[in-house]
Amino acid sequence: MAINMKGKNLVSIDDLSREEVVQILEIAEIIKLRHYSQESQPILKGKVLGMIFQKPSLRTRVSFETGMIQLGGEAIYLGPDDIKLGQREATKDIAQVLSRYVNGIMARTFSHDIILELAKYSSVPVINGLSDLLHPCQVLGDLLTIKEKKGRFSNLKLAYIGDGNNVAHSLMFGAVKVGMDIVLAVPPGYEPRSEIVEKAKEDAQKIGSKLEIIHNPKEAANGADIIYTDVWT
Repeated sequence: MAINMKGKNLVSIDDLSREEVVQILEIAEIIKLRHYSQESQPILKGKVLGMIFQKPSLRTRVSFETGMIQLGGEAIYLGPDDIKLGQREATKDIAQVLSRYVNGIMARTFSHDIILELAKYSSVPVINGLSDLLHPCQVLGDLLTIKEKKGRFSNLKLAYIGDGNNVAHSLMFGAVKVGMDIVLAVPPGYEPRSEIVEKAKEDAQKIGSKLEIIHNPKEAANGADIIYTDVWT
């Protein structure tokens, strides 16, 4: 039975249930297959996505803008000079004004607090395109790749090797949410935020996944089905 997610924000993967994550990935897989079959799928016809880029990114802009066009919608790019968040206008005002013009807001910001404030005051869904704390869209894309390559999530070990950054935070939430075991090897002094680890471990215990934080990359990679690397400071 399909879950109605209309109007829901995507601030963190942890805000989603396991069933919602699985449904997002299933729909993404269908859309991708139809795209490669050159099927027209104007499911976002008449919809406009406002894209706030406080922190510029080639791949994030192109992927969101292309995705909207391919699905029949449109995207408006709002760069650092277009919207000076918290300077020219308060974040609250920006959220409320944009909500009157667009059907959704995607924001890529330096501070996670800005994402939270946009989500609080916007009357349309807000998507976290990246913040200093989390990177949920990146990890949802990674989970889709794992599903495509491995055909499952159960009985898989994911090894993450890199700093305990925003990607690591979202990867912990995503991996345990779908039932994968995850081991993170991070440099000493660059561990993930303790509150994120604690919450992810709670999720892992409920679902039956395993989460471990260590410092030895070779130990993390031993027996891993997937190895995920990022910057090592």
